[in-house]
Amino acid sequence: MNLPFIPSDQAVYEEHVSGARAGKRNIRRWAIVAAAFVIVGGISWKLIDWPGSAVAAVPQVTVGVAHPLIREVKQWDDYVGRFSPSRSVEVRPRVSGAIAAIHFRDGDYVRKGAPLFTIDPRPYRAALAEAQADAASARSALELARADYGRVSGLTGDEAISASEIDALRAKVRSATAALAAAQARVRTRALDVEFSTVRAPISGRVSDRRVDAGNLVSGEGGANATLLTTINAIDPIYFDFDASEALFLKTQRDRAANQQPGEVEVRLQDETDYRWKGRLDFTDNGLDSRSGTIRSRATFANSKGFLTPGMFGNMRLATGGTVQAMLVPDAAVQSDQTRKVVLVVGREGTVAAKPVTIGPLVDGLRVIRSGLVKGDAVVISNFQAAAPGSKVSVKSTTIRPEKRSEPTATPSEPMAAQATLVD
Repeated sequence: MNLPFIPSDQAVYEEHVSGARAGKRNIRRWAIVAAAFVIVGGISWKLIDWPGSAVAAVPQVTVGVAHPLIREVKQWDDYVGRFSPSRSVEVRPRVSGAIAAIHFRDGDYVRKGAPLFTIDPRPYRAALAEAQADAASARSALELARADYGRVSGLTGDEAISASEIDALRAKVRSATAALAAAQARVRTRALDVEFSTVRAPISGRVSDRRVDAGNLVSGEGGANATLLTTINAIDPIYFDFDASEALFLKTQRDRAANQQPGEVEVRLQDETDYRWKGRLDFTDNGLDSRSGTIRSRATFANSKGFLTPGMFGNMRLATGGTVQAMLVPDAAVQSDQTRKVVLVVGREGTVAAKPVTIGPLVDGLRVIRSGLVKGDAVVISNFQAAAPGSKVSVKSTTIRPEKRSEPTATPSEPMAAQATLVD
């Protein structure tokens, strides 16, 4: 017979405690759920656009826009070169002797034919006098020979002499004539030696310092190996030598074929900001350097005041052709996007867009845009840092104006179209 199970007092107590714990866990779970509902409700309440709410809309960015400036510009190629004399002469004596006098100061500008040095002329004057005496003696001998021949040339009949005697007298006249010619040649040679004893400037130009002082013996023997006295550089006109690209050579050849004027060039010195020296392309070499692909070229400049000096460096720009209609925007408006250049424009609906462009040289603070823009584009020229492509902006119309700036310094490794100037 099975008896019914009767729990003990301890079992009843444990069951009561377990039920109390389960009740507490349920209460805690419902409290968490209620708190979550309260938080979500509060956020939703804040986000609801109730009439009269104090939430303000984000204001739009205002940018300055302008249409590209259309102007005529002249484009230039940049080069670096060095001035050189149009002519250069090493002054050397043609006779030997002691320097008796110096007639210039170091660095003077001398005219062609001006005396520079005097070599002691006394030995050469004595040699000239001796040659003149020899010439006088030869002249007397010739006159005697002619008189002897004249007396017998007209004899006839019994007065006649043999033909051999007449031939001898005729030969004596010819010999005396030749001796006189030789003596006269020696006179001219000795006269030249006297003339060469005064060393004169062979060209007009700036003379260097003297290489010898008065009292020194100089040698005129050996031609080019004679003693160097000084050098003279012709500086008006003066040359500007530079290395140019093959493109310049081709352009020069086509200009010659079309009988066009040589290219206009301008140079500025190292301490100048403006290209104040004006010249013309004068010469291109007859071949290109196979290693560098460049060709030696030269421009000519007037230098009447002698300010430009051979050896000076200068930044040169060469006109690449006639004037062209160019589209200009402020240089700051052109931004870099990785490997390309872009300009921000604003559409009709106020949306900002980025247009890739091809840029040209800088002109008075404005950048030439070769392609990528049209005349009617509204280019962002101010506050463009706050305008991002795709964003909405409000616009304020303005005007693009050129501003004069210092010209950039060219480098020898960049013979490319890096400059342009506005045409007045």
